[in-house]
Amino acid sequence: MKRPQLVSSNALGRLFQAAEEARRRLDFEQCIQTLERASRLDPANVTLLLNLGHAHGKNFNFAAAEQFFERAIRLAPKKTDAYMAAAIRARDFGSSLLAERYNRLAAEQKDSPPEALIALAENSERLSRLEEAAQFVDRALALKPNSPEAILIHARLERHAGRMPEAERILRSFPGEAGRETRVQAGYELGGILDRQGRYDEAMSAFQNAKALLIPDAAPHIAAARKVRGQLKELREHLDPEILKRWQETGKELTPSRRLTLLCGHPRSGTTLLEQVLDSHPDIVSAEETPVFHDHAYPFLSRNAPPTANILSVLDTAKIEVIQEARKNYFRCMEGYLGGNLNHRLLVDKNPILTFLIVPFIRIFPETQLLVALRDPRDVCLSCFMQSLSLNQSAAAFLTLEGTVDDYAELMTMYQSVVPLIPNKRIEVRYEDMVADLESVSRQVLEFLNVPWDERVLQFHEHARQKLVRSPTYADVTKPVFKRAVGRWHHYRKYLEPYLENLAPFVKAFGYED
Repeated sequence: MKRPQLVSSNALGRLFQAAEEARRRLDFEQCIQTLERASRLDPANVTLLLNLGHAHGKNFNFAAAEQFFERAIRLAPKKTDAYMAAAIRARDFGSSLLAERYNRLAAEQKDSPPEALIALAENSERLSRLEEAAQFVDRALALKPNSPEAILIHARLERHAGRMPEAERILRSFPGEAGRETRVQAGYELGGILDRQGRYDEAMSAFQNAKALLIPDAAPHIAAARKVRGQLKELREHLDPEILKRWQETGKELTPSRRLTLLCGHPRSGTTLLEQVLDSHPDIVSAEETPVFHDHAYPFLSRNAPPTANILSVLDTAKIEVIQEARKNYFRCMEGYLGGNLNHRLLVDKNPILTFLIVPFIRIFPETQLLVALRDPRDVCLSCFMQSLSLNQSAAAFLTLEGTVDDYAELMTMYQSVVPLIPNKRIEVRYEDMVADLESVSRQVLEFLNVPWDERVLQFHEHARQKLVRSPTYADVTKPVFKRAVGRWHHYRKYLEPYLENLAPFVKAFGYED
């Protein structure tokens, strides 16, 4: 029997549009309220329920997200499709547990799609459950023998096993009908394998070929990043120590004071290694590169500001009650993301991109300690260039070596200009020192953080195997410290040569002169 139409499609369309506009403004509460109105008008709309679950997930209420997913699945005429739709949405808002659960349920159905098995294989590979990952790949290839996504994971598993020639063979014969994103990932994977074998010119060629697929679509991302960076440059140029001092004084009204550390520095400076070391300590919990501050705290300050207002003005005129609300929402979202109460543990927010937003961060959290990762700028730039990243404002700069070096110079100039003005406690940690003597550096950092020594931090790689690491170098932090990435730039010197002069001031400032 056909379900009667309870509301016009035009009315639902208007609500969907209003919800999307609220989401773009990062007003997730308004987005949810609007979708709930739509759901009351059409309570059996499966897609609407799935989208409501997604909106709650984006707002870091994973329990509510699951409830709406379950309602959608109960009503869905095709359970497998509903499981897959829930898994895709859960992955998008960062719940690997929900995504894995729904992919497993989809994989158990008689009409199990290869996409569910591929997603499970990728998840298992990231969690170092390599035998399980291989089983999922085999099942996916049995259903879809030429699946590019499954073949790519197969190549990664061969690399994990140390069978570099076999991994290279698979990637050299990669399916031509693969989608662009998968071909890009395969190109980066091939580059990494060639680099491991010391075939540096071939590796560089593989990286460049992968990037060539993305360059045609990079312009809008680069333009958007340039606009934001221009606003931040204006902030840097007009920042006054007296303003920061005033913020510290008014910040005493913000309660409760929280145990919070911002782990920043340029991407690929050793932030992931340092984060995993600290997360192994029972008195510390880390959050890895979440959108929580950018999407759920910072917007509170600018929501009612005129579009032409500059960042410094927005920060300086923010009312205490608005900052208090931003703080509350930040920790609500962090606890939702982390799956429980912090219980007075120190929260380490590891997010290199927030290096650009140190000033807004300390405006909302004046009690923040700064933990800054440093690494040889030449190795940083090369590593950024070599990493497979989805195309966005940050990653678009890494499509060329010139863009990568410019990005490094811009971010670290911001850091050098702003941080000396900031009264917050900070410590700089060199990646090379960590890999040379992890215990000494760990002791120094824990002392700075006022956290007692614990031997478990030296076994960070064991701890990392028990969690999903989202960094592109997820496989590396499940192994003991290694030194092969130190000085890697020498192998690619001829490619970096045109840009070394631009990096020279930073090489000198951070103590990396040869």
